[in-house]
Amino acid sequence: MDYYVYILKSETHGTYYYGSAKDVQKRLKEHNAGRVRYTKGRMPWVLHYKEVFSNRSEARKREYYFKTVEGYRFLKSKGII
Repeated sequence: MDYYVYILKSETHGTYYYGSAKDVQKRLKEHNAGRVRYTKGRMPWVLHYKEVFSNRSEARKREYYFKTVEGYRFLKSKGII
């Protein structure tokens, strides 16, 4: 079963949110419905980027990497954010 790492962008604030999920579209709807405390105050969100992985463990590792300084630099160097 596929798992995804995704990056959302706030249309109102221009900030990014990094996450992982099995169903990205369902998760995006949860973010935009205000059901996620962290993203609630910066709605609406749009899907900015996603990567697919074959298991949850690898997806979570990549999510955590994106949240590091090194991961941020990687995303900037590739023009993703």
